[in-house]
Amino acid sequence: MLQAPGRRTGFLRLATAVRAMAAGPTVLLPELRALLASGRARLFDVRSREEAAAGTIPGALNIPVSELESALQMEPAAFQALYSAKKPKLEDENLVFFCQMGKRGLQATQLAQSLGYTGYRQCWLGRLGPAPSPASLTPLFLHRAQNYAGAYQEWSEKVG
Repeated sequence: MLQAPGRRTGFLRLATAVRAMAAGPTVLLPELRALLASGRARLFDVRSREEAAAGTIPGALNIPVSELESALQMEPAAFQALYSAKKPKLEDENLVFFCQMGKRGLQATQLAQSLGYTGYRQCWLGRLGPAPSPASLTPLFLHRAQNYAGAYQEWSEKVG
């Protein structure tokens, strides 16, 4: 049976999104851009210092995944002294972890959740594909700690 062009592509996008959500809470590039534009996201680059020094998403705080557990368990003053940034609070929304390809970002998201960064917030999931229209938006509840599924690789290719 023949399918109209684009129908299969839409199905593949849906399947990819469902797999990503099953693996852990994720944020996709359009939502990440909106969160960054509104100043409502805290980004954590969990790659090594060397990888982050070669390029990162503007505004991201680099905490290698190997240090993340101890960093998130530090007292706020110690965190501030070591990372020159405020320690995230358990109730903070839009904590977004990312790496180069996605695996360490997901690992970091799951670690943050296990440490208590598990509150929920409402966000919006639109139809899959580029720039959803407001009419196609549906409410969805996601974890506050999220993985940027596209990782730095997608950001560097599509944003800059």
